[in-house]
Amino acid sequence: MVPNPVAIGSMQADPPMVSSSLLSSAGSGSRIGVLICGHGSRNRLAVDEFARLATGLRQRLPQVPVEYGYLEFARPILRDGLESLRQQGVDQVLAVPGMLFAAGHAKNDIPSVLNTYTAETGLRIDYGRELGIDLKMIQAAAARIRDALVPAAQTLPSLHDTLLVVVGRGSSDPDANSNVSKVTRMLVEGMGFGWGETLYSGVTFPLVEPGLRHAVKLGFKRVVVFPYFLFSGVLVSRIRHHTERVAADHPDITFLAASYLGDHPLVIDTFQERVEEVVRGDTQMNCSLCKYRAEVLGFETEVGAPQRSHHHHVEGLIEGCTLCERECTGACQPDGVPIPLGHQAHSHGHGPDHSHDHGHAPYPQADHPLGPRSLGSRGSAVSTPGESQETSNR
Repeated sequence: MVPNPVAIGSMQADPPMVSSSLLSSAGSGSRIGVLICGHGSRNRLAVDEFARLATGLRQRLPQVPVEYGYLEFARPILRDGLESLRQQGVDQVLAVPGMLFAAGHAKNDIPSVLNTYTAETGLRIDYGRELGIDLKMIQAAAARIRDALVPAAQTLPSLHDTLLVVVGRGSSDPDANSNVSKVTRMLVEGMGFGWGETLYSGVTFPLVEPGLRHAVKLGFKRVVVFPYFLFSGVLVSRIRHHTERVAADHPDITFLAASYLGDHPLVIDTFQERVEEVVRGDTQMNCSLCKYRAEVLGFETEVGAPQRSHHHHVEGLIEGCTLCERECTGACQPDGVPIPLGHQAHSHGHGPDHSHDHGHAPYPQADHPLGPRSLGSRGSAVSTPGESQETSNR
């Protein structure tokens, strides 16, 4: 039996108290620590940005130790962060996924790693929810979009004449994908844009370039492209690269590139709120549309899929991309097809019977004409075997 299993939205009988919006372990009998759980990236700038966000959260929570860790491609890994907290005397960890929305990483990969660590050490880990749809996140997104509009304010002042394109990560989880559409609607209606479109950088559809080529047919003379991402990386660079290709074919349309969210103060505010929710025992996720719990249309076979991580082959692998000086230019993926950086071919020391097929369910819309197959070079299709593609293009 696994002691203190990590459960999404689990509630403890006697949660510690929140005082003045900051954590306090007074009266709880536990030494509390916070772990921010990130994905990890080969891109050095993205890793630095995540570390900077963790530093910002430390400044907000001076009473408790705050550490961070990654699932793959960078260190410290999640276990490193947990070990650091234990060495500081922590016996109760509040773990928060550093993810915009809850897909496979937040629902399966991170809880699996945390559960395994709890089983091995007995350390109590209470797991929070993703950043999700939140008014502060919407406000942070609006601030990034306004920054992009400032240089063009005199040439086309009315937002009614502007198309907003919000680009999400893309996942094989339809619940997470639909949340990007909600963000788009909140921004379009809240800011008064003439129209809004939702595109994705991978896995699902419509992808950036085919989606933009459809969107320009609407006739707007100005298009703002906003990557709804926390940090830089290959995918953000790919969004910029594909936008530039469409812009080159439409010189009569002004394309404006908004920045990703980064460590905007309102993003850090949201992380702090997620930590405090764990303290209060108020971390319920939206399970009614979770494909692992309900028979979501098109994903019925994934109900009850086991909670396990698919990242052990690249956990802690430090093989940063050296094609770019610092910020990713997307040079490694000019057509959306990643150039292998070597880890695919290295030996894991497994026996001959070990399989690398970890049970990813096939994405039912992988052959959609506006989806991943449109990224193929010279018309060749790009394979998307399910959730694994959500993590391979970093």
